[in-house]
Amino acid sequence: MDHAQKLAAIRSLMKQQHIDAYIIPSSDPHMSEYLPDRYKCIAWTSGFTGSAGTLAITQDFAGLWTDSRYFVQAEEQLEGSGFALVKLQVQHAPEYADWLAGKLPENAVVAFDGELTSVSLAKVLINKLGPLRADVRGSVDLLTPVWENRPALPTAPAYVLDETLTGESTRAKLQRLREEMKKNRVDAHFISSLDDLAWLFNIRGSDVACNPVVLGFGLVTVEKAILFIDRQKLQTEDRRRLADAGVELADYAEARRALTHLEEGTSLLMDPKRTCFSLYRAAAPSASIVEQTNPTTYFKAIKNPVEIDHTRNTMVKDGVALTRFFKWLEETLGREPITEISLAEQLRRFRAEQADFVGESFDTIAAYRAHGALPHYKATPISSSTLQSEGLLLVDSGGQYTTGTTDITRVISLGNITEAQRTDYTLVLKGMIEGSTVVFPSGTRGYQVDAITRKPLWDHFRNYGHGTGHGVGFFLNVHEGPHVFNTAAVDIGIAPGTITSIEPGVYREGNYGIRIENLVLTIEIQDTVFGRFLAFETLTLGYIDTDLVDKALLDLKHIDWLNQYHVRVYQKLAPHLNEEERQWLAKKTRSI
Repeated sequence: MDHAQKLAAIRSLMKQQHIDAYIIPSSDPHMSEYLPDRYKCIAWTSGFTGSAGTLAITQDFAGLWTDSRYFVQAEEQLEGSGFALVKLQVQHAPEYADWLAGKLPENAVVAFDGELTSVSLAKVLINKLGPLRADVRGSVDLLTPVWENRPALPTAPAYVLDETLTGESTRAKLQRLREEMKKNRVDAHFISSLDDLAWLFNIRGSDVACNPVVLGFGLVTVEKAILFIDRQKLQTEDRRRLADAGVELADYAEARRALTHLEEGTSLLMDPKRTCFSLYRAAAPSASIVEQTNPTTYFKAIKNPVEIDHTRNTMVKDGVALTRFFKWLEETLGREPITEISLAEQLRRFRAEQADFVGESFDTIAAYRAHGALPHYKATPISSSTLQSEGLLLVDSGGQYTTGTTDITRVISLGNITEAQRTDYTLVLKGMIEGSTVVFPSGTRGYQVDAITRKPLWDHFRNYGHGTGHGVGFFLNVHEGPHVFNTAAVDIGIAPGTITSIEPGVYREGNYGIRIENLVLTIEIQDTVFGRFLAFETLTLGYIDTDLVDKALLDLKHIDWLNQYHVRVYQKLAPHLNEEERQWLAKKTRSI
């Protein structure tokens, strides 16, 4: 079936079941951002492959609601599918719920699959549609009946990390969690989110591309810690290590049954944003549910000294790979064809030469010329451009190492750069430096750093549609909460020990895109009578193309930062390079 036929099949089922609107989120039973193949429902249904979006289907309209990162991509991928792009005004906002509330008649039937819908989202839908007296059905799966040869759940091996890598044992983490549960006066805690599960049990896997996680659920009480997982994924030694840490293993499918058999009146902590509505309802009849963010989400975000040391060393490995990659590109361009796809493949090969490399932390964005204006572009055999000795090339990439996770974006000149491009590049660089060098009091929120980073662009009437930064895990998801640097008023302070990206950009649709990204570690710098002050330590080690810099747009402090950063990049990477590579890097990092 093509996408139009799939849409027709879904509508046929809707008509049979008297459903007026059907909603398909981009998610899985663990509320993941990146999904196993079995749960890539939006891609299967509509052809849209972005990582954020929602489909809403009625008998006379089918739309994809997504944000500005994907507008151009969505327009291209939805062509001929029967789905129309609906542009979100606010990133991640469920604006389709307002649309449905304004369009549907009273007593309409609205359905969604509770396995793929968070508790928070389900409640928003119920509340938005309440005035219509709508019949909201949260247990309707219309995809499985029409999805032929739907992929099975992944069966890749999983493994337990040693404490020399994690810096904290599973037993110690469980103790911390139980102390937090006691503070919150809850008897049990159910964990669905895969990165929280991976952190708590020091377990990793490859069930989701680019994210070293394994499918599972966790149930922690004062007496027990149960990990619901396909036990065949674990070797005997890893099962023993988990048992020694006080962890019981149960089958993945048993999680629902465990919730339904909780003792009457059990106080159960569930994260409404990271738990699916289906499992929430399974627990609701017997348990008294306390809705809060998973405590492990906060624990995980603050890296311990062992994780920080490993991450610093990982940045050296990643920086060496990037140096060799850009040197290869410069020397190869014009001598043999290089496409966006072959470029990404070559970068992976350079990373794979480094010790402890496991894989990419996300699909490499190798975006030449106009493709750079698509923030989450991924080259395909049809779209892949061949590089020429002119224009801008944006490369956003990252690696998963057992010793840390990286994420770096660089833009380089391939020749014949315009003054407009040079101006945009310099302003983006200026914003990145402002964000990286800010000193701020404890309690500062991410939206404040976001505004500081944007100001050099705002001063010249420029802006970008995505957030300034996201948290990054330790050999875990490249996008990690709970903190974030964006325009939303997220009431979470920036804590020492967190690792976050700073990545401003400028995008000229149809022409080029510019983004420069480093990862930073939040550190304490001084206690004063005015309180504790924090700052950022830049972790990423990769040269920044100075051929694109217009010094007239920078203040002395920006120039000094850039020169000092390049001194540090050279000092850290040079011992791991050969003489020819050192000479090349010395030229790229010389003072301006």
